[in-house]
Amino acid sequence: MKRRYVLLTLIALPLTGCAGFGLREPLRVSVAGLDPLPGEGMEARFVLKMRVQNPNDTALDFDGVVVDLELAGKDFASGVSDQRGNVPRYGESIIAVPVTVPATAILKQMFSIATTGKPPSKFEYRLTGHLGGIGLGGARFESEGELELPTKSKRGEL
Repeated sequence: MKRRYVLLTLIALPLTGCAGFGLREPLRVSVAGLDPLPGEGMEARFVLKMRVQNPNDTALDFDGVVVDLELAGKDFASGVSDQRGNVPRYGESIIAVPVTVPATAILKQMFSIATTGKPPSKFEYRLTGHLGGIGLGGARFESEGELELPTKSKRGEL
């Protein structure tokens, strides 16, 4: 009887632990900035600044970041970083990731603008990625929003 109890306990404990992971609220991620970097060859480079909000009661330690950015429904940029960090419980962090925009993505966006006749002042974006885990940590994220292009008056104010 004791063996049976011990066996059931050993089976139930890991399952209980795994069930707790599903109760975690998803991260809230948005684009906080996109700053230019020197490009190489036929590609553009940027630093993508993401605001990551953690609505959970435990901090999220991460080791590595992967991001993909779509603009106006088209693949635009992707990037990785080996940085480590922490998003505090009920807190937020800005995470900067270098991203690469291939020439083909730039051409697709330019063609799309040319066919509509007028460049938009805002682009819809979709950001997906993963904060790599330390141990069993880490989290996937997905976010959508709008990026506003700077206007002449806004450029002068910076």
